[in-house]
Amino acid sequence: MTDNTNISASLQGKLIGEGKLCPVDLCEAYLDKIKNSVDSKLIFSEIMESSARNEAIAAKKRAMKGTRLSGLDGICLSWKDLFEIKNHETAAGSHLLKGSVSKQTAKVVENSSFSGITCLGRTHMTELAFSGLGINPITATPPNAINPDLAPGGSSSGAGVSTSLGLSSGSIGSDTGGSVRVPAAWNNIVGFKTSHGVLPLTGVIPLCPSFDTVGPLTKTVKDASEIYSVLLGSKFAPSRSLSLKNRSFLVIETVALENLDGVIDVQFENSLRKIAKHGAKIKKCKLGLIAEAIALSPLLFAPEAYSIWERNIENSPDAMFKPILERFRSGSKTLAKDYVRAWNDLRRLRSEFNRFINSFDAVLLPTTPLLPPKTEKLLADEAYFNEANINSLRNTRIANLLDQCALTLPTDIDFCGLSIMMPRFTESKLISVGLEIEKIF
Repeated sequence: MTDNTNISASLQGKLIGEGKLCPVDLCEAYLDKIKNSVDSKLIFSEIMESSARNEAIAAKKRAMKGTRLSGLDGICLSWKDLFEIKNHETAAGSHLLKGSVSKQTAKVVENSSFSGITCLGRTHMTELAFSGLGINPITATPPNAINPDLAPGGSSSGAGVSTSLGLSSGSIGSDTGGSVRVPAAWNNIVGFKTSHGVLPLTGVIPLCPSFDTVGPLTKTVKDASEIYSVLLGSKFAPSRSLSLKNRSFLVIETVALENLDGVIDVQFENSLRKIAKHGAKIKKCKLGLIAEAIALSPLLFAPEAYSIWERNIENSPDAMFKPILERFRSGSKTLAKDYVRAWNDLRRLRSEFNRFINSFDAVLLPTTPLLPPKTEKLLADEAYFNEANINSLRNTRIANLLDQCALTLPTDIDFCGLSIMMPRFTESKLISVGLEIEKIF
């Protein structure tokens, strides 16, 4: 029997439309694969077997009648455990929310359902989404899909692993400082950080609403595009195919290229050479405002996150993993005048950055500056954990700070994601460029 669990979501949708793949068979194949995975409980916080089967049966009936709701009707997605589903517990990877039953369903989950997508269940994540490593001794730490001894990347850890291991057609995560792109890069898949505000956050457990975004983790760029359309609730199509010939890309030599792991450094340069061989123009330059923006991070992220979670945290601080607890609490030390000043500075830097990159098609950078560390060492050494956590998010945070959308693609070498970054609300062009660069790898 053909195993269709490892093919792309868009191809699954195509085969269902052609009558060559049954949605029920696809759903059962995933459920069986999850059941037989020794690590399934470390990856999934909840398997929604009964409802998934019912949704697959409905998709099969629509396919037979020719009344499919979308081109992806019948595929199977997993959802990070911060997307609320009515009458189900949504714990966001934390014991602070244990037993919290949702009274609503997230808008993006509803949009997915309206397009005929089967919901397989929810995936484990970093505690309250506040770490880029994917380590969570409070609930579960998914094993890295490429090397189980290594960190999976976070905070959408189970989302990245479930997609990479073929336990779902794709997965949906959130990205506040890199939480879609880091696990995508460290599990050799595609991660799509959408523009802030383009996808609804209704029913999504917040971390920093000023930066929170929703995005898919997928096997291919085409999958990311089609699933994005589903989440959007309206038809989305990338702009016409954009050949790389004479395209102009910017590489910022400061901060994003500093202290790179040697493997990532070499692979990034190899990626640039391949892109240039296809006719693209690549310009490298220094830009000090990137460092200025990154320096504002402690004044922006932790204060907002702590303002939201202070009461829950201080009522039960012992229920939290200490490094995450201390990261939240660091936000209590920021004065209001410094927070307001930081936002004013960031708005100025965003304007300056967009003016600077206006003549380029996109910015290219390594998705992460480091390879995934060993999980055992991260749990044993708090100082090492904290340093690795900050470094894991260094490059991805640039897009969140400067209000960009971004796409990370796997390259020829494990864990070495290549990021493409463009201004807010340019998803159509970003996907088109991503499709062309993906062909190279």
